[in-house]
Amino acid sequence: MAEQRPVLQMTGISKQFPAVRALSEVDFRLFPGEIHALMGENGAGKSTLIKVLTGVYEADAGTVELDGARVRITGPHDAQQLGISTVYQEVNLCPNLSVAENIFLGRERTAGRLLSWRRMRREAGAMVEALGLSIDVTAQLDSYPLAIQQLVAIVRAVGFEAEAPAKVLILDEPTSSLDQDEVQVLFGLMRRLRDRGVAILFVSHFLEQIYEVCDRMTVLRNGTLVGEHLVADLDRVHLVRLMIGREMASLEALETADARKPGAPVVEAEQVGRKGSIAPFDLVIRAGEVLGLAGLLGSGRSEMARLLFGADHADSGRLRIGGEQVTLHGPHTAMTRGIAFCSENRRTEGLIPELTVRENIILAMQAARGWLRPIPRDAVDELVAKYVKALDIRPADPEVAAGSLSGGNQQKVLLARWLITEPKLLILDEPTRGIDIGAKSEIQKLVSTLADDGMSLLYISAELEEVLRLSHTIGVLRDRTLIARLDNGPAVTADTVMETIASGAHP
Repeated sequence: MAEQRPVLQMTGISKQFPAVRALSEVDFRLFPGEIHALMGENGAGKSTLIKVLTGVYEADAGTVELDGARVRITGPHDAQQLGISTVYQEVNLCPNLSVAENIFLGRERTAGRLLSWRRMRREAGAMVEALGLSIDVTAQLDSYPLAIQQLVAIVRAVGFEAEAPAKVLILDEPTSSLDQDEVQVLFGLMRRLRDRGVAILFVSHFLEQIYEVCDRMTVLRNGTLVGEHLVADLDRVHLVRLMIGREMASLEALETADARKPGAPVVEAEQVGRKGSIAPFDLVIRAGEVLGLAGLLGSGRSEMARLLFGADHADSGRLRIGGEQVTLHGPHTAMTRGIAFCSENRRTEGLIPELTVRENIILAMQAARGWLRPIPRDAVDELVAKYVKALDIRPADPEVAAGSLSGGNQQKVLLARWLITEPKLLILDEPTRGIDIGAKSEIQKLVSTLADDGMSLLYISAELEEVLRLSHTIGVLRDRTLIARLDNGPAVTADTVMETIASGAHP
């Protein structure tokens, strides 16, 4: 790529929070017409750098230049007026409004003192068409899948060239909830925007996606700049080494789960199901076993997990825990029976961001004990310190707000919350989604260790290779039906699992 003047240049950016120095003299540059990956572990400073760029945070030191001119960005609206737009992992639009209404939300077209619906629909349609998309702008937004909603958010972010020309588009984990076909649609739009001269800052923890769509990358580690590289010049092993500051050997040491003699059944489901959610299924999870669930998005993996935890009520079948037939009236019943559940929606169904790390970790144990019987503070401090150290939660200050932690460290806080209850069955729904490769490796190793110690685990991941690596047994789902149960071994590969999913039968 020919060298040219950066559209964006950040120099010497530093940011200090009470508990941690998030950025230390970081330089970053972004060129017109490139897709640039911002890489680093959770806690490396990626989110802080983006928030400084978009005016959410004010840097303690450093400068920002846009098109060669020094600028002071005082907030997200100011950033947008300067041509810097951001699309986050969670689509922040109004699902009950039409596509056109969402595109023009806050910037409605008027005819006199009245809204001009016809003009907004016409202009929205032109924006969508200009970006090579086929979307009915009159349809309600929630009639479209999440992938299309992401595209609408991008159209809204870059579509107002007459008002504030789009110079920089920030895409923060936009692919974490998309399937492979949806990712390709998004990548097609990103390439078209790049070809029109838009500079795209792309954040993703999927290395294959970085190498597929990005031109250049900047690597951060512990709030400092490690380096800037052309993607074509940096192989994956070297990239991971730069991100985590240690050799790949520690990451590659985790091998496929060993075959073992199964322990006694911990949970047995016989024709358990819920109408409209998941078809009745039979399932046995044994002590010391990792049972992985494989299937496409919407195949029923999370629905199965929620039934086993009592978050949803089964309307058919029988459930035995430890050989005793039980009825789960809700999560509290499951918890008292030794079942713990880390939901895939850690922000809405897990973490309470306003509470401290200590308060979040102790929450499940206190709920099981009862709120009228508070756990002594000395015991709380001892337990929290133990799991903060064991899981390497950073920063290691239990009094910081959990919402201020990186995604990987938030996930560790949730794991600590449930591990502290010493469950018999731990259900993990997408525990490594949206976290960096270092934290992902640590969680995968923890899963293997817990199974070695005799705990039962139900493991759900959209990454099939991860399921194959960790699981002793694999349950395959399709169309909200459990269609096969495979004993993991050399003959079970990603291809055989995908063949099972495609055919609806054991190959």
